Amino acid sequence: MTATDQIKTELKKLANQGVNLFNAMQVEQYPGNMEHHFTNVLKKDYQSFVKTLPVFSQAYQPWYSAAQSVVRQFLPGRIADFTGLYEQPKGRKEVRADNYVIEDYLKKVIVTAGFDKKIVASPSDAIPVFQQQINILNSVFDSLDNVLFKMEQLLQAALLDQELLSARQLAKNQFVRSAGAICGIVLENHLDQICGVHQIKVPKKNLIIKDYNDLLKKHEIYPFETWRYIQHLADLWVLSCRNKKEIPTIEEANALIDGTEKIIKTVF
Repeated sequence: MTATDQIKTELKKLANQGVNLFNAMQVEQYPGNMEHHFTNVLKKDYQSFVKTLPVFSQAYQPWYSAAQSVVRQFLPGRIADFTGLYEQPKGRKEVRADNYVIEDYLKKVIVTAGFDKKIVASPSDAIPVFQQQINILNSVFDSLDNVLFKMEQLLQAALLDQELLSARQLAKNQFVRSAGAICGIVLENHLDQICGVHQIKVPKKNLIIKDYNDLLKKHEIYPFETWRYIQHLADLWVLSCRNKKEIPTIEEANALIDGTEKIIKTVF
């Protein structure tokens, strides 16, 4: 199982926990309606169903903490909305049905008005509020692949930058062939990643820079000028790693390093 698959599996577990909490909330507030629906509409054993549900007041806080972390990580633009559905609004002067939040539900807040003590806000008002929290969590699935891909790209870029720093240090100390070898690995990894992004099937294992470059040119991923520049870098790599008769100069090694850095930061 890949890291992405593992994250998706854990998110599904969290989403299922949310559904169970939502059902528990409805059972707490509308037990008669829920029993009637299960018994007469779904034709299922209501009591067996109830036994599978958590106690909302006990299970909500762990779920909220986990879900809040997920939203903050993968959907930061909605974290304020998600948190606001739980926390009592600052400066709220009165509790009404339209500003009732999960924190009120956990405290069993009930507000009445008039001589007849008409209920104007009660725990049942938190049901649609919690539904919104679930909806926000579920929307993470829509952006998950894109977010994980961006995170992977950032990690890959950081690793490649570190490799190029090592190559520069080697070239500075006259180890030009070793510096060239590192550039070759960096370029190959980056070009392979580009193939993955554009869903280009790599026909064989152990491709070198020239193979990747020709493959990407064939699929028109970048213009001829870029292909020619990468081919020049491939020639410098061959000089560094496969030409036993000539030793590349410091200038050629630095040109390969600079060119590699340019490609990994501008070609995607």
